[in-house]
Amino acid sequence: MYLAKDLREQAKTMMKQGSSSFYHAFKFLPRLKREAVYVVYAFCRLIDDAVDEPETSVYTIDEIKRHFDQLDKAEGHFIWPALRWAFDAFPLTKEPYYIQMSGQLLDFKQTEYDTMAALEDYCYRVAGSVGEMLIPILHPDPTDELIQAGIQLGKGMQIVNMIRDVGQDMTLNRRYLPLEVFDRHGYTLTMFHNQEVNERFKAVIDDLTDQADLWFTEGLAYVDQYPKKSALTLKLAARYYREIIQVVKENDYQVFNKRAIVTDKRKLGLFNQINQ
Repeated sequence: MYLAKDLREQAKTMMKQGSSSFYHAFKFLPRLKREAVYVVYAFCRLIDDAVDEPETSVYTIDEIKRHFDQLDKAEGHFIWPALRWAFDAFPLTKEPYYIQMSGQLLDFKQTEYDTMAALEDYCYRVAGSVGEMLIPILHPDPTDELIQAGIQLGKGMQIVNMIRDVGQDMTLNRRYLPLEVFDRHGYTLTMFHNQEVNERFKAVIDDLTDQADLWFTEGLAYVDQYPKKSALTLKLAARYYREIIQVVKENDYQVFNKRAIVTDKRKLGLFNQINQ
């Protein structure tokens, strides 16, 4: 049983507007899986907006949690019947959604990071948890190894998000790039606040990119165990996100006032490479 058309279109719109890379990677899934991914993404978008854009968000994050606690009878927004459908259609559990909320709540109390260990915990909560949500949709019988790989893939994507969004996050008084990595390459907080793009800053970005690449590699380690279209989706998602880093480098690492965008034409070229 497919998702009702009105619910599907609303979830699809949220995904298409919120993440072009995700939308283009997941649109090749069979319909049932694709619609479930739309719903999961839309719910994560609501959680994210509740923290990043509270003045325009439909719900506060506390309201989202209260509704999710009572998902079987939650009303007032398309996401609740859509989520009920997804939980009926696939063997989903609530735990990773609560982990996602806990990560977003960190943004209220921790706006700067000192260590990679702290940053990795954050990446797991806000993005690795998404891997945990999606793997039961993408694979009919996921093992613990596959779920862990999904977590790694999500963490890698989050590192890329943080590199791409350095300037935007500064406007929110957030710094995700860890001091530990700054110190390793001799880049100072003064340089950062002055938005200096120098060789030291490039080394910081390269360091974090290497970490993202490691997580991408681990995330795709078992990709051949997936159904063909699910495997294609995961490969595309990782490749599109890796391409964001390539655009950052083409922009000479200017992430303070220039957003790295992978064009649809470029995505099509990557798709053709992977799907040969």
